Amino acid sequence: MKKSILSLASAMLLAFTANAQKVEFEEYDLSNGLHVILHQDSSAPLVTVEVMYHVGAKDEVDGKTGMAHFYEHLLFTGTKNIPRGKWSEIQSARGGSGNASTDWDRTNYYQTYPSNELELALWMESERLLHPIIDQKAVDTQNEVVKEEKKLRMDNAPYGKVIYGDVYKHIFDDHNYGRPMIGYIKDLDAAKLEEFQAFYDKWYMPNNAVLVVAGDFEKSQAKTWIKNYFEPIPKRSAPERNKIVEKERTAEKRVKEYDANIQLPLVGMGFKTPSFKERDAKVLDVISTILSNGKSSRLYKKLVDDKKMALQAFSFSRPLEDYSVYLIGSILSQGTNADDLIKEVDEEIVKLQTELISDEDLQKVRNKFENQFVASNSSIRGIATTLARNYLLAGNTNRINKELEIINSITKEEIREVAKKYLAKDRRVVIDYLPASQKK
Repeated sequence: MKKSILSLASAMLLAFTANAQKVEFEEYDLSNGLHVILHQDSSAPLVTVEVMYHVGAKDEVDGKTGMAHFYEHLLFTGTKNIPRGKWSEIQSARGGSGNASTDWDRTNYYQTYPSNELELALWMESERLLHPIIDQKAVDTQNEVVKEEKKLRMDNAPYGKVIYGDVYKHIFDDHNYGRPMIGYIKDLDAAKLEEFQAFYDKWYMPNNAVLVVAGDFEKSQAKTWIKNYFEPIPKRSAPERNKIVEKERTAEKRVKEYDANIQLPLVGMGFKTPSFKERDAKVLDVISTILSNGKSSRLYKKLVDDKKMALQAFSFSRPLEDYSVYLIGSILSQGTNADDLIKEVDEEIVKLQTELISDEDLQKVRNKFENQFVASNSSIRGIATTLARNYLLAGNTNRINKELEIINSITKEEIREVAKKYLAKDRRVVIDYLPASQKK
């Protein structure tokens, strides 16, 4: 009886939390195809404007990589009506801040201001789309910026090839997810100005984007400004997307990577997994949490605490539109043999593939996802990005309100079956990530 009461109380708490955290929004399209999402939140006098474009590193062609990430920098240069180099200065003077990011699937630009500066933010984003400065001076300047970023954040970052996805080339043989998200510097150096301009013309258009306004604002006024600033931007023919199908791996592959910035080896296992839109991807997120989320997780307790074979144990999924990537990794302690550690990891994977997890472990996972959900929706910036991504890449804006529902519906049997399906040895790439000093 006590267990039933506790189960009922737990279910009521989950239902209350999910309802309390529901994100309300309105969405509609302008005549030029720009999708608009409005989310009001008057808890603080702030507003975020985000524009996300459906273009990323996977959309680049051979020999012309790096353009998607390059535009993340280039479009802060200025516009026809914003003087070169003055973008950030204008933001700061009006109490705002902003940035941008790129991955393999999308590029987004965002600004957060005091609520009374919403019109400024909308005008600046419309300028970025309609009147950007794309000339040789801007290209040359940003090329140096990109090189410096690659050097500082990737080339000189310990375990950088794992963190920034350069090791995906071993996981994907055909799909463009196997190329570095930042592209190849040699391609950017060789690109002509007209090629940069052509990339912009191909991908940057209102009917290949979503605009999100989130925070404290008056809706009718926001709609008027959005119509005035964005609807005059011409719609263009959307580019054709070539769906690349990655073949299923049928035998384990083992590779080596070297890093001059590390002293201790890392051994990793990489798997191609389903698009983040699929239910199985969520089940794999649950599996990742069971294996290595926190010091009480299975891999951490076994490899770090009990056997002292690793200094760190981790696993994570990189959710992407066509496929996702799932990585399991450990930084080896001094003297640990990589093959011995792999055997220990395999034991834990086999347990997930053959045994049902306990009710306690399942509830612990649900609690962690609930906390993550609350944290990710604790800022208007986080909500804006999630709304944009769910619309643009998943085709369902309201997915933001279904996350916990999906997680809480995942069963122990599903966890076992998904572990069997995707974490099989013949589907994986084993990566020995070694100090450069060990290279022969």
